[in-house]
Amino acid sequence: MLFRKFTAFAIVTSVLLTGCSVVERWVYRPDINQGNYVTQDALDLLKVGQSKEQVVFIMGSPMLTSVLGDNIWYYVFRQQPQHEAVSQRTYAIYFDEMGRVKDIKASALDSSKSLEEMNKQDISDPIDVESANNNSDSES
Repeated sequence: MLFRKFTAFAIVTSVLLTGCSVVERWVYRPDINQGNYVTQDALDLLKVGQSKEQVVFIMGSPMLTSVLGDNIWYYVFRQQPQHEAVSQRTYAIYFDEMGRVKDIKASALDSSKSLEEMNKQDISDPIDVESANNNSDSES
């Protein structure tokens, strides 16, 4: 009888201690996007020889700058979708003494998604752009 109680107690205790990890996939986790939202179109516009003002216009404000001066700007785009692996793309823009882009380097975490995959967002309630445009035209 004592053995049965101990066995039941051990089973209940182990289920309670591992309960959260068993049902983790059922628990809602929001997508977490951090940093600078970078698109391929913005990267295509970025060229060597552009001024800092042009870079800010194309890419927005940098997330980080070099501590030894303002000649390296870092744009980091990090995404953690629900229960999937983290993806991160980092773009380092190097400037010369005149404030012109002299080099652009990109890096990614291992097993990161491509930029196109990161930018694809599943929208649960998409906005009908055509009907929104028609409504604004009829109100004018």
